[in-house]
Amino acid sequence: MRDNFPACLAETLRHEGGWADHIKDPGGATMRGVTISTYAAYKGRAVTKTELRNISTAELEAIYRGRYWDKVRGDDLPRGLDLVTFDPAVNSGPIRGAKWLQQALGVAQDGKVGPVTINAAQTAAPVPVIQKACSARMGFLRGLGTWGTFGKGWSRRVASIEARSVQMAAPAAVAAEGAKAKTAAVRQETGAAGVTAGSGGFALPDLDGLPASAQLTIAALILLVGVILFVRGRHDRNRAAAYAALSSEE
Repeated sequence: MRDNFPACLAETLRHEGGWADHIKDPGGATMRGVTISTYAAYKGRAVTKTELRNISTAELEAIYRGRYWDKVRGDDLPRGLDLVTFDPAVNSGPIRGAKWLQQALGVAQDGKVGPVTINAAQTAAPVPVIQKACSARMGFLRGLGTWGTFGKGWSRRVASIEARSVQMAAPAAVAAEGAKAKTAAVRQETGAAGVTAGSGGFALPDLDGLPASAQLTIAALILLVGVILFVRGRHDRNRAAAYAALSSEE
């Protein structure tokens, strides 16, 4: 059985950083991605913030393997699909990580990686599955109330996980997928600019005969479309940058 856990853990830890105790983070005090409640559960007792800050490498690896990697059966998933499932398991819980993989594979989304999911993963074309799973993850993150605080960092993280997963699964595809992401970014940004400027069929003069309340509603919807296109365009920029960074490593 191959073990891609060290490589996947290294990528996840690159995004988790070190010590954090942000007032808006529902996880509370966190060290290298391990929350104080998770560490307490691992130890079987209450722990202090000082103990958490001094968590050992062995404990860290044991927690990540036992609570996340093994829960999504990382050793049974193909390279790349293991990372794209493991990282969101850490970030949003193993059930969500499994469901996003299952959604991308087109199998029942029960949140448990079992024989059906593993078989589908082993026979699927990996690149589109990775990208669909990341897209589902981004859709969830954008809907969170803390998106305004953490959204930029989440976008960069998911973009990096996508690119690294593709590199693990299909190294030769990295450059081409980066080019596609850049093209998508330009398209989304151009669309956003067109919508907010009132071009491309979104001009408002024809609304003059409508009640003021209806005009305001339609104008708000048009603005919302522009915002969505802008956010997606920014994420595609992050995706393109992540792929480009990996291409420069080669």
